[in-house]
Amino acid sequence: MRTFQIAGLRRLLLLAALPAALLAQWPDYPSGKVPRGPDGKPNLTAPVPKAADGHPDLSGIWERDVPGIPLSGQPNAFGDPFRPIGAPFTNIGVLIKGGLPYTPWAEALRKSRMAENQKDNPDAHCLPLGLMQLHTHPQPRKIVQTPGLTAIVYEAQAGLRQIFTDGRPLPKDPLPWWYGYSIGRWDGDTLVVDTTGFRDDVWLDVQGSPLTGTGKMTERFRRIDYGHLEIEITVEDPKSYTKPWTVKLNQKIMPDTELIEFICNENEKDAVRLTGK
Repeated sequence: MRTFQIAGLRRLLLLAALPAALLAQWPDYPSGKVPRGPDGKPNLTAPVPKAADGHPDLSGIWERDVPGIPLSGQPNAFGDPFRPIGAPFTNIGVLIKGGLPYTPWAEALRKSRMAENQKDNPDAHCLPLGLMQLHTHPQPRKIVQTPGLTAIVYEAQAGLRQIFTDGRPLPKDPLPWWYGYSIGRWDGDTLVVDTTGFRDDVWLDVQGSPLTGTGKMTERFRRIDYGHLEIEITVEDPKSYTKPWTVKLNQKIMPDTELIEFICNENEKDAVRLTGK
């Protein structure tokens, strides 16, 4: 069973007061497509599954995998026994030697966001998160790969992202979107995804690292084996960063389960605590 994972800074305010009724689970249901060992447990090191076109099939439910940070083994304050100890969210800057190469404008903005206790993080207002936040979010995501389109369904804020792999180009002058516009192509066994057309107020992490409408994100999805996925992400944004930078994030499969319904605005009572209005 997977315990409901409570996300968003706004939920941290009421964490200690969460009633048991708010916890929910999706019943276990063994999948016939999961490779298993003699003991019946999923074999996470089994070969990469292939799609009908011969490319690796990235489909599955994935959660972040943080090397070097032990798993608790017991439910933590969030009620989640699988979440790494001490890492409810990820600060991208700690993954890069020397930190992110902020421009003076971006560094000032990040400091301002932190000084205000991250109250303007979209996650705190039930709005869509930036793609980097979603890659590192404690709540999982489901990849559905089909010919011409790969969709990612995020449990956090019930987000839906479309990556078109049918050969279309990126739009030249798009209306800014929370997730931007994504097109993908295969480079050997790696799905390379280019995304542009972001809004000007994207948060890359809970530290408030910005991404603007001038930004571009390139992701390289590589399924290492059945149970592990590596995502290499390069961010270019001349308004926010003095040079492009790259991070690698790891994901781990969650077999025999499903995403759960997450309605952030239901019974919402915390906005007044954050804004005073």
